[in-house]
Amino acid sequence: MQEEWQRRIEAARRLGRPGDIMLLADEAPSPALRAEALRLVEAPVAAVEPRQVILFAGHMIDRPDRSTPRFPPDRVPAAAAAIDAVLARLDAASDDLALCSGANGGDLLFGEACVRRGLSLELRLPQEESKFLDDSVTFAGDQWRDRFYTVKAHPRTKTYVMPDELGPGPPGTNVYARVNLWQLYTAMAWGDDKLRFICLWDGKPGDGPGGTEHMVEVARARTRHVYHIDPATGKW
Repeated sequence: MQEEWQRRIEAARRLGRPGDIMLLADEAPSPALRAEALRLVEAPVAAVEPRQVILFAGHMIDRPDRSTPRFPPDRVPAAAAAIDAVLARLDAASDDLALCSGANGGDLLFGEACVRRGLSLELRLPQEESKFLDDSVTFAGDQWRDRFYTVKAHPRTKTYVMPDELGPGPPGTNVYARVNLWQLYTAMAWGDDKLRFICLWDGKPGDGPGGTEHMVEVARARTRHVYHIDPATGKW
């Protein structure tokens, strides 16, 4: 186990991915190995450093059997307009980097708005793509699968699949909590001063671990630049 973990750390170091190292450090088999991993964290190397890094988390479309509405399909236009308004407030443009997970609803509305504005976009999937589509995209309709592939195919989009990049998490790891931290650490690697966080959140506890509420909690601890959109009203 330790050898495999060290192999992943070394691979992340070679690829220049400090966010990967920070997450793997959290998962280290011992405090000494965690400290060893964190010593390897360096600022990312890029031809052009982003002016700001915009991280997003938001609710998926309500499943048909959801008893209490949270983000019903008829609120999509208002949410899309609000996301675009926040990006306009940030003056988001081609010299910015955006990160989200790619689920139906909030993620893809954010992804679509980012590619329209010419941002570099990273989709970070918690699972192998076909399972992710089944669990988090197509239950709301095949049109969301089409929207996912359109965003993914954009020339300024890069897609990363967490188990391919990091290997499996420790036993009992919630993949959605893990992908939240992976995205956050990747954004933080550019410096907390660059981090902007947008959330499409009803302000209530989530249905389980690793949802939007979790991302709001961990992101708010790192940046004061938080833009909270209410999915019921589209207000922020």
